[in-house]
Amino acid sequence: MIGIDEIKRILPHRYPMLLVDRVDELTAGEGLVARKAVTANEPWYEGVSADADAEQYAYPSVLLIESWCQAAGVLAAWDKPNPDVLAGQVMLFGSIADVEFGRPVLPGDVVEHRVRLVRALSDTVIFEGEALVDGEPVMRVGRVVMALRPAEELTGAAPEARAVNATT
Repeated sequence: MIGIDEIKRILPHRYPMLLVDRVDELTAGEGLVARKAVTANEPWYEGVSADADAEQYAYPSVLLIESWCQAAGVLAAWDKPNPDVLAGQVMLFGSIADVEFGRPVLPGDVVEHRVRLVRALSDTVIFEGEALVDGEPVMRVGRVVMALRPAEELTGAAPEARAVNATT
């Protein structure tokens, strides 16, 4: 099992956007099983009225996708963690396709993310998988593409150029 401390050494996300609580299984270069416990104390439920019905407590689908993608990010960066997005390799979300949703996820549910690595190129990875609650699919992901890029490519200046500019 990989706990929250180790996850934070791999991913740059922090409260309230760190949406993976633990990793139960990980086989580098193949796949992982991770968990996210949904609670009514999360910030997205702050505006839900006291007399709300269960439908109003449905976990936002965009956050379910984000949580699944963070689990995929743990797998992508497992052998080269970099929680500092200003240095080293930065993980970028590329695309998502063929997503299907099942029943709503509600507070009290523990979501099990199953991520499989389909293909890894030099700096690009492709994943597929699903999210389950009590063994029942709540989301299927046909394809997610992520890319790893050097941070200096994203800032527009090479490391040497920044050092020279700092002295002039």
